[in-house]
Amino acid sequence: MSGYKGINNIVGWLVFAIATAVYALTVEPTASFWDCGEFIAVSYKLMVPHPPGAPLFLLVGRLFSLLASDPTRVAFWVNMVSVLSSSFTVLFLFWSITMLAKKLAGVENGQSPSLGQTIAIMGSGVVGALAYTFSDSAWFSAEEAEVYAMSSFFTALVVWAMLKWEAVADEPDADRWLVFIAYMTGLSIGVHLLNLVTVPALAYIYYFRKYKPTTKGMIITMVIGMAIVGIVLVGVIPGLPSLAGSFEIFFVNTLGMPFNSGIIFFVLAFVGALTYAIIYSIRKQNRMLNTSLVAFVFVLIGYASYGIIVIRANFHTPINENNPDNVISFVSYLKREQYGDRPLLYGPLYNAQPVKQEKGAPVYARKGNRYEIIEYKTINVYASKDKTLLPRIYSPQGNHVQAYRNWVKDLPPSDVKPSFAQNMEFMFKYQIGWMYVRYFMWNFAGRESDIQDADWLSPFASKAGLPDSLANNRGRNNFYMLPLILGLIGLYYQLKRNGRSAFVVGLLFIFTGIAIVVYLNQPPVEPRERDYTFAGSFYTFSIWIGLGVLALWDYTRRMLKNDTVSAVAMSAISFVAPALMLQQGWDDHNRADRFHSVDSARNLLNSCAPNAILFTGGDNDTFPLWYVQEVEGFRTDVRVCNLSLLGTDWYISQMKQKAYESQPLPISLEEENFTQGKNDYIPYVENPNVKGAINLKQYMSLVKQNHPAIMVQAQSGSSIASLISKSFFLPVDSAKVAAMGIVPKGKENQIVSNIAWDLNKTALFKNDLLVLDMIATNNWERPIYFSTTLSPSSYLNLKPYFQLEGLAYRLVPAKLAENDLMLERLRYEQGQTKEMPFTVSNPSEGYVNTDIMYNNMMTNRFQWRGLDNPSVYYDENYKRFPLNSRNSFYRLAAQLYNEGKQDKAKQVIDYCFKVIPDNTIPYDVYIPQFLPLMLRLGEEKRAIDIAETLHNRTIQELDYYTKSRPNAQQEIQTNIYMLQQLFMAFKNAGKNEQADKYEKTFMKYYQFAQPQGGYEEE
Repeated sequence: MSGYKGINNIVGWLVFAIATAVYALTVEPTASFWDCGEFIAVSYKLMVPHPPGAPLFLLVGRLFSLLASDPTRVAFWVNMVSVLSSSFTVLFLFWSITMLAKKLAGVENGQSPSLGQTIAIMGSGVVGALAYTFSDSAWFSAEEAEVYAMSSFFTALVVWAMLKWEAVADEPDADRWLVFIAYMTGLSIGVHLLNLVTVPALAYIYYFRKYKPTTKGMIITMVIGMAIVGIVLVGVIPGLPSLAGSFEIFFVNTLGMPFNSGIIFFVLAFVGALTYAIIYSIRKQNRMLNTSLVAFVFVLIGYASYGIIVIRANFHTPINENNPDNVISFVSYLKREQYGDRPLLYGPLYNAQPVKQEKGAPVYARKGNRYEIIEYKTINVYASKDKTLLPRIYSPQGNHVQAYRNWVKDLPPSDVKPSFAQNMEFMFKYQIGWMYVRYFMWNFAGRESDIQDADWLSPFASKAGLPDSLANNRGRNNFYMLPLILGLIGLYYQLKRNGRSAFVVGLLFIFTGIAIVVYLNQPPVEPRERDYTFAGSFYTFSIWIGLGVLALWDYTRRMLKNDTVSAVAMSAISFVAPALMLQQGWDDHNRADRFHSVDSARNLLNSCAPNAILFTGGDNDTFPLWYVQEVEGFRTDVRVCNLSLLGTDWYISQMKQKAYESQPLPISLEEENFTQGKNDYIPYVENPNVKGAINLKQYMSLVKQNHPAIMVQAQSGSSIASLISKSFFLPVDSAKVAAMGIVPKGKENQIVSNIAWDLNKTALFKNDLLVLDMIATNNWERPIYFSTTLSPSSYLNLKPYFQLEGLAYRLVPAKLAENDLMLERLRYEQGQTKEMPFTVSNPSEGYVNTDIMYNNMMTNRFQWRGLDNPSVYYDENYKRFPLNSRNSFYRLAAQLYNEGKQDKAKQVIDYCFKVIPDNTIPYDVYIPQFLPLMLRLGEEKRAIDIAETLHNRTIQELDYYTKSRPNAQQEIQTNIYMLQQLFMAFKNAGKNEQADKYEKTFMKYYQFAQPQGGYEEE
């Protein structure tokens, strides 16, 4: 037995070494997009991330960050947390497979497997573990600083520990494994809650080992398993802090005790009660009660990692999301209340209208020496006829409603309630079929591409008729279903040989897959793929892949009459599956030498003048900025202000505090003006006493005072502020502004005495109000910038006063673009210039400051590391970000041309195509606008070459999408738009031959330009 044990350990660590080597070679060297920049930053300085937090991940990340030789290496070392978490997941998966395979091979405890059995068991473990190693979702999570790799590690660890317990369950100290599992479960809460779904399957391992199975026992075991999940998920995680909060409010508000006295009393009472219960179980010699209580204590010990969240929030760290510095705000943080909720088992449908609103639970905040109610949660009450079981079609968002119609046949008009059958149709077709089965097949059959909403591949998928963007996509991986087939063989074999074992693994597979689908109740549109959510399910299927090797060995050894030969042959043949997965997946999982996520953040910050205020939008706009400022200490004078978060009171309060080199933001409103529930929504209400535009400063003063002149009665009965005009003006001290050098030299005479504009909105949200407040209060003392990637509504219709200086617009008190356009047109009309100016001077798009922008974009202030390297892999997200830079390069070049600086304009175009070439970031929708400018600059051959490349690609794309994917309207519309731009560019330049060619192609596909109905998503 010691020989087998030694082999099992050695081979397991060898598999671990292979996984670690592959992941370490392909790991991203810096902060990836999405949440990774945030997680690296908060790990490095132990700050507070978005709810519900991941304190254990932060602590481990902080330890790894200490290995960095300099701040620029911190990201790599925090990424290594995921690398090692993933390779340890593979290690414990290997040992879990060999334990299961050993049983299925007929080797009893205490027996030594034969050589053939040993080889077959090891082959099973190696093939299954490496199949998971090279699966798409696991490999992706292993290379970036996200929580899902560590979450998978805890899943693998507790499953392995439960199998270890099963092997020694009759020994006196076997229960130590159960306590260990409880502790690991508690720790996993500090990473992600996905690990909890393993509990029901583990409960059956315990039941099958300790009891003789009966139908009644099986049902009770399921109930107990689900109850344990519920106790932890509801009773422990938010439940205990909520109970502590109730004690705290009672002690402070009713008894007049100081803050935290109620929490101290609750903790002492709770610990005392637990201690007494454990002593009682020992006295009564009740082993099950004692084990359960001790296990519960260890869950709490693991859960205690959350203490770091409250501790660090009290230090008011620069990143302190939701500010959970007391038990009241901590409960809200744990419950993710800022994200709202989704109906799960019973609730309203998308078109339901509330019949009334009821006052819900009070919301408390510290005020003075007590907790005061700042508002009550609002509960929407719906009629029973508008609700259903398992509501899946629930989101009323406009794009969601259209997406529902794409998936559900004959979805009734919006005034008719969808049927239960239609809800189930959406669940099975989209939530299960598209958002789970598709991901499952990605991992074990193949993937069409790395483009959002890519389908899975069948073994017979051909590249014939595909556009180059799909046929040559590095994310196109075909495993020819070999891992899938091997897994199905393993599933069948386990069912046949050991039904109980197969039931447990199957339950684990369902709870980490389909059950999560039902629980998440995903909307019909997601900003990115969500396959990482189901990594536990793919981990479980990999067990069956491993057992498939054992099945093949068992079937063939009878024919070959030689266990050893059969084991070697079947292991070698089966190894083809993970080897193929490695070969296919390497090029699209290798993130080495990829830096643009961080470079894009640096470029955006370097677009700003010193001491600037920079408004940003989504995760990919903001988190890389947080990373470079917090970790690398880059441009900390710029204050990044996320408009999505600016609608929350805690974030506004943080913006009013100093951070590094940035002084507090110029916000005049006080806490009572922006506290939760106050000024969240400010509707436009016509006021007969208000004619035309109003002074922005005066309006903000009225808001601050809650002045009766703007207060109106809301439906709830409360008094709220209103928007009394859709037009504003802001007086400008022209002499002061001219002396500050805000506008370009020589244009000081264009400074306006008043900024005047129409909001073009029927209501303001809190973040809009705060932006207006800062503009009014700032008095031009700090530069204010808006990222060019924001949605148009975020600009508040101020674009005529914008000045483009790189990847951000600066707000200036002058309509420079409008004045420049008038001068350019006048020069053209007077014959001073031969050509009309480019539309880059369109006043609605703001002014391009060529001096500043050229200095920013054409020097080492901007970095483009690796974007010109075709060997570096760029997925869809990475390809999307440089597109915005191309547009900025074009606007700079066009404005330089308008200013008569043709040489500089050509330099800009050359530099753009050098640092962002077609062979790494393919030509996109922003490229056709370069062509007229290139033609004017005498670059006709180059312009025609680019046009031909685009023309050929659009034909490929349109032939494919119009015939095979007619519902892919975004791709179709984009390509038709590019064709239109091509023929217009050459037509306006008088190049009729090229123009006629492109116009014919455009007219051929123009019929597909409008959205087509009646199609279902494939």
